[in-house]
Amino acid sequence: MPLSEYEQRVLEQMERQLSADDPKLATTLTTSRGRTGRRVVVAVASVLVGILGLVLGVVAHLVLVGILGFLVMFGGVTYAVLGPTSSPSGGPQGVVTDSGQVKGRRRGRSEGFMERIERRWDSRRDEGR
Repeated sequence: MPLSEYEQRVLEQMERQLSADDPKLATTLTTSRGRTGRRVVVAVASVLVGILGLVLGVVAHLVLVGILGFLVMFGGVTYAVLGPTSSPSGGPQGVVTDSGQVKGRRRGRSEGFMERIERRWDSRRDEGR
């Protein structure tokens, strides 16, 4: 069911508002997650090889071959589901501070989810003043 003209205008207005309020979130939501054709082909091939190993292990009564086949399948699915670990732009990873420096992620105990959300909320609220 297509959207009415009013609904389309409201949706476009919401998109513009999101882009203006939080451009980083808007680009994150509009870009792909990095599932390239190569990634999918490698994942599908490893799943097929894993199935072959699993079936071969069951038919030949070789438990080790069956377990290895299952692990190859699991690895292929994991590879397909998980996104790339590096930055898609190839640039430095981390948070850019006001002075333009890039602060990397801490190696120790990381900040909790709620603490990050509260810190971001406070910084946005302070920007509006």
